[in-house]
Amino acid sequence: MSLPAPKRTPQQPQHDDHEGEFTFRPATKGHSHARVALQGVSGSGKTWTGLALTRGLADGGRFAVIDTERGSASKYVGINGVQFDTLQMHRYDPRDLVKALAAAEKAGYGALMIDSLSHFWKGLDGTLQQVDKAKSRYGGNSFAGWKEGTPMQNDMIDALLAYPGHIVATMRSHTEWVLQENDRGRREPVAMGTRAEQRKGVEYEFDIVGAMDVDNRLTVLKSRCPALHRRVIETPDGGAIAKELLAWLQDAAPAAA
Repeated sequence: MSLPAPKRTPQQPQHDDHEGEFTFRPATKGHSHARVALQGVSGSGKTWTGLALTRGLADGGRFAVIDTERGSASKYVGINGVQFDTLQMHRYDPRDLVKALAAAEKAGYGALMIDSLSHFWKGLDGTLQQVDKAKSRYGGNSFAGWKEGTPMQNDMIDALLAYPGHIVATMRSHTEWVLQENDRGRREPVAMGTRAEQRKGVEYEFDIVGAMDVDNRLTVLKSRCPALHRRVIETPDGGAIAKELLAWLQDAAPAAA
């Protein structure tokens, strides 16, 4: 579903004690944190890869999972020593994710995984349902519905980007079945992921966007980290990827555009 362009109220210029002075300084990463999205079809391995990646980004510290997948992440507890805290969510109002992020910040988690972000778009009480509820109050007017739904979605993404730690978000992919030739020369149906089940354009908000397929292959679709640019990784090691990301973030060189 396409969204109308959000209406923004013009902001008055903010003035400080140095009115009229604008100073440019050398760009640095500062204390940047990773924003990673992993999308894929069911069975592609995005939850396990995301857990290993989040654990690596935590770098020995505590990390947590906001779980919308009915405890699927918790089934990996203990494998290769993975331990984490979890918050189970069963309703997916985007305003509740804002509250969950605030709770994670208060608890001091240096890395956080959201498994999955797709539910806050099209799950129970997600953005799409919030729009439908608003539409019903305005006689089925779609624009009136999005007038309420768009700010909720935007506030959720803003809270995710503002989190003072690393974020790894999984997203379900729209699944299409295509016929491919197998190693026996026979054509068989294979699940192929297309775009992520989230608001169109959400990939722009992340530093790294990777797509995973049913063969557990990770294809990097977008990367601000040069070491991961256009990489195709067979059976990805989330911990190894985390090390590359941490090295990039800790480097004093300017960030890639």
